[in-house]
Amino acid sequence: MQSASSPSPNSQSAAVSDSGAPFGMGVMLLDDEVAYIDLLQQLLGEHLACPVHSFSRPAAALAALPTLNVGLIVTDYHMPGMDGLEFLTAVQAIKPHLPAVMITAHEIELGVGRAARVAALKAVVRKPFKWTALAEEINRYWMGSRPPFPFVR
Repeated sequence: MQSASSPSPNSQSAAVSDSGAPFGMGVMLLDDEVAYIDLLQQLLGEHLACPVHSFSRPAAALAALPTLNVGLIVTDYHMPGMDGLEFLTAVQAIKPHLPAVMITAHEIELGVGRAARVAALKAVVRKPFKWTALAEEINRYWMGSRPPFPFVR
């Protein structure tokens, strides 16, 4: 059984086993709205078969990325200082094959405009959404051998 440690703003928090050891490949979650990311962290943490590394600042997420074993990134689009597309462009320089799902209330189209130049961006989930819609996209583009949401089709 896993539990998620309490996320702290601007830093990572990961799911850990009952023994305190971290699980394998995880998901990176980035959104500048701390209350929103706390909610997503809780929902995903309760149902995800892997750790969730949450961040509220793109720079902190980029700094931590080389040290994290992640199979997918979930990022917001609209954030101060660096939007989600800029963030994913920077991610591609660090981990070129890491897939990403964007969550946003904005009209972002895959393959159109700036989004067309971000190969990592595999799906866009429009806010508001049911967490299971996000879970389906995580499963679809997961880099690991076993999907983190085995029950979601």
